Amino acid sequence: MPTVPPILARILEKPRADGEQLLESALSAFLDFGIKRTSMGEIARRAGISPATLYRRFESKNDLVEAVGVREAQRFVAAIEERAARITGAQGGSEVSSVDQLVEIFASFTTLLARNELLQRLLRTEPELILPRLTVDGGPVLEVGRLYLAGKLRGLQQADSSLRFDADLVAEVLARLAQSLMLTPDGLIPLRDESAAREFARRTLLPMVGVRVA
Repeated sequence: MPTVPPILARILEKPRADGEQLLESALSAFLDFGIKRTSMGEIARRAGISPATLYRRFESKNDLVEAVGVREAQRFVAAIEERAARITGAQGGSEVSSVDQLVEIFASFTTLLARNELLQRLLRTEPELILPRLTVDGGPVLEVGRLYLAGKLRGLQQADSSLRFDADLVAEVLARLAQSLMLTPDGLIPLRDESAAREFARRTLLPMVGVRVA
């Protein structure tokens, strides 16, 4: 099994309650002004602390940007986990098919990514900042997505021996597709309509990666 990179380990940690207001203040400033135009002083003002206190918590703006990014990723993962639990609960305690869970993972991963406010804001207003991290220098981001998805897929395989696909390969296909859809959303593949995204996954995507759909 691939080694989990430190950044993924941080994302999979339970979010910490301390510092929540500070990170929320930074996020709101980034959404209002973008990352480049947001000063540490503005973040400190919104958080109700002095700039000196802020710099004691984060030595640089880059450190704070990374912390906000990790928390956004934690929220993203938590939302996927919540949806997976919700689909199980919606069945009234009865067994949920592995295909249904695969469909939900795909629909959640793509639609939630497409709706992330900070990511969409940066793609619109600061593409020179975010695009290299998602394209030519996007290997680490893609690896994090692939490893997270592969872990989810292996969990389904352990529960259903009929799922005989290569979890790493399928995870990479899903991660690359989500990346492409995020960067170029216009097209025939649905993003914002969750029902349509599920139908696309069930009828088109899963058969493409070797999953039989009844």
